[in-house]
Amino acid sequence: MEAMTGQCLCGAVRFTAVPKSQDMGVCHCGMCRRWAGGVFMAVSCGPDVVVENDEHLGVYTSSDWGDRCFCKVCGSTLFWRMRDGTNVAVSMQAFDNPEAFRFSSEIFIDDKPGNYEFANDTKKQTSAEMFAELEAHLKKEEAR
Repeated sequence: MEAMTGQCLCGAVRFTAVPKSQDMGVCHCGMCRRWAGGVFMAVSCGPDVVVENDEHLGVYTSSDWGDRCFCKVCGSTLFWRMRDGTNVAVSMQAFDNPEAFRFSSEIFIDDKPGNYEFANDTKKQTSAEMFAELEAHLKKEEAR
C-alpha cells in the first residue's frame, strides 16, 4: 500500500500513514465504544504513522498495552497504538479517502451490545481470541 494522508476534524493534527492492507476492522469493546462514540473503525498501519503538529496530539494510556490518541483541539478520535510501538490502528474516518478500505473484520464481538448488527460478511473474533492474539504478539516482541 502507498502512504495515505488524513487529519482530525479541525485540521490541527494531520498525518501520513501506510496501511498494511485495504482492510478495515471494527472494535466493539466497551473502551472503544466510549472513546469513539460507537465502534472504532480502524485500519492497521504498523508503526510508521507520521504526525504533523504533534503538539496538538493528546495521548491517553488506556491499558498496559495501548494508548488512545486524539486531537487536543477538536477531540477527534485518531489512533489506537501499541505501547511497544509495533502497531498503530488509525481511525478509518480520519483518512482523507476512507472509501479506499473494505470492511473485513470485527473484534470483541462478544462485547457488542445487542441493539445493532452490521450487514457485511466479516471475520469475527471474541475478546478471548483477541487477548490470546495480543499475548502471542507480546511474547514474540519480548523474544526479540
